[in-house]
Amino acid sequence: MRYTQLLMPTLREEPAEAEVVSHKLMLRAGMIRKLAAGIYTFLPLGVRVMQKVERIIREEMNKAGALEVLMPCILPAELWKESGRWDQYGRELLRIKDRHERDYCFGPTHEEVITDLARREIRSYRQLPLNLYQIQTKFRDEVRPRFGVMRAREFIMKDAYSFDADEEGAERSYWRMYEAYTRIFQRCGLKFRAVEADTGLIGGSFSHEFMVLADTGEDVIVSCSQCDYAANLERAEVGKVVEEVDERMKDLQKVRTPERKSVEEVFEFLGVPPQRLVKTLIFKTEKGVIAALVRGDHEINEAKLRRHMGVAQLQMAADEVIADVTHAPKGFAGPVGLEVKLVADYAVEGMKNFVTGANEPDAHLINVNLGRDFQVDEFADIRLAKDGDPCPRCPGRLQVSKGIEVGHIFKLGTKYSKAMGATYLDPKGREKPLVMGCYGIGVGRTVAAAIEQNHDEDGIIFPMSIAPFHVLILPVNNKDVRIMKVAEDLYLVLQQRGVEVLLDDRDERAGVKFKDADLIGIPLRLTVGEKNVGVGKVEIRIRRSGEVMLASLGEAPEVVMEMISAELRDD
Repeated sequence: MRYTQLLMPTLREEPAEAEVVSHKLMLRAGMIRKLAAGIYTFLPLGVRVMQKVERIIREEMNKAGALEVLMPCILPAELWKESGRWDQYGRELLRIKDRHERDYCFGPTHEEVITDLARREIRSYRQLPLNLYQIQTKFRDEVRPRFGVMRAREFIMKDAYSFDADEEGAERSYWRMYEAYTRIFQRCGLKFRAVEADTGLIGGSFSHEFMVLADTGEDVIVSCSQCDYAANLERAEVGKVVEEVDERMKDLQKVRTPERKSVEEVFEFLGVPPQRLVKTLIFKTEKGVIAALVRGDHEINEAKLRRHMGVAQLQMAADEVIADVTHAPKGFAGPVGLEVKLVADYAVEGMKNFVTGANEPDAHLINVNLGRDFQVDEFADIRLAKDGDPCPRCPGRLQVSKGIEVGHIFKLGTKYSKAMGATYLDPKGREKPLVMGCYGIGVGRTVAAAIEQNHDEDGIIFPMSIAPFHVLILPVNNKDVRIMKVAEDLYLVLQQRGVEVLLDDRDERAGVKFKDADLIGIPLRLTVGEKNVGVGKVEIRIRRSGEVMLASLGEAPEVVMEMISAELRDD
């Protein structure tokens, strides 16, 4: 490809709208342009990188035995009502009507559609296992799209769905996809970690997120310093340690705490540390109102509480519900005398003489004790993990880092097949529900994550496997006939040998060309200058390391070929 034939409008200044590195560099390198909030046009350079990622995905999915399909983007509401998600999904689901006033949505994911296909086409156990995937545009109406293509409303996603006869087969399909995802992200040149995750609105029994490790990531990863345990913040467990306090019980007392509602206000007013307080949080679920107790210096993990309670809906109770249950305004709830189900975090179990709300305005209780003053219905791990907490798997300690989610795999079980009647006949002719799994990769997000992990102050540093071109040929003076003849000859030879090469044939100053070369991040640069050409050589520069070497004009193509092969082997 010649630069003069390529639409690649690079920018010198950092765009004011961009918050993270990948967004800035994708705009500056001419990879994307914004059309509307969270909606982007991919320009030729961006498309080439996206296609590289898609090719790796296709190769590994096909190798794992999955078959590619292509499903519609506009989905009938009837299918979503069958699964129960039409009302559950919320405002992220873009709902639309056709000319006949029939309800549709723009698909954010395709569990319903693929289940409908399966129930129509799968009849017998002989057709199983089956794994179908697509690479397609999705839309989720994010309330606050940000970070460029990292959290866009419209995006390209690879989603796959497996169908098995039983749990054992579904387990094999799940781990086959786990291994395929590991190979995909390795080949994309990413440093990543697979972590246990919450299943969220997709549902199912368990899942893993594939997180690219990056300081700019918006997701939190919790991992052990000694073993291989890792999970996202929603899923992360905390090792059970009940610390028995060695002190006698003191008499329960009520104290006035006018207008002191928050933990900070209460412990400052009473002069006690936050770990001597217990917060009482009131939640509303489809099974009724519950109260969750966590230590004052800990935060509730709503996802863990929801899983422990076995409820689909869990939300912080409205002020009027809190007042009805506790007979006090928000901020003064406590467990003593509270007539709802009480669930306490394990860290509360060994506490003595602690502080709680008094269930009346402007008052708290001090010297509250379990057993004597109130009873807990259940103890569970319901708090957010934090740095230094005990590992749930070994004697190690948890550490917190940041990451970017690029892939997510779920073991769905029979959630959708039972709801939608997707069954097969087993060898004895009995009808049974299909056991499902689903597996997603954000293609654009993978590109953005690669840039977050591979850049410097001058621009992008693409891994060879997903770079838009392998080599950039940069003649420093287009008006020098001899320089251009050497550049054109190298361009032709490398193209003939299958190298993806970009020739910067623009009539621009050398400094402009060098800056653009660093910005767009092509792994190898061949600089053709008057001095080196005069002695029959060309300069080869490695973008990642900045290492520069000279090669003879005759040997340069072979040197370049070997460098490309070596990096692709490493990926």
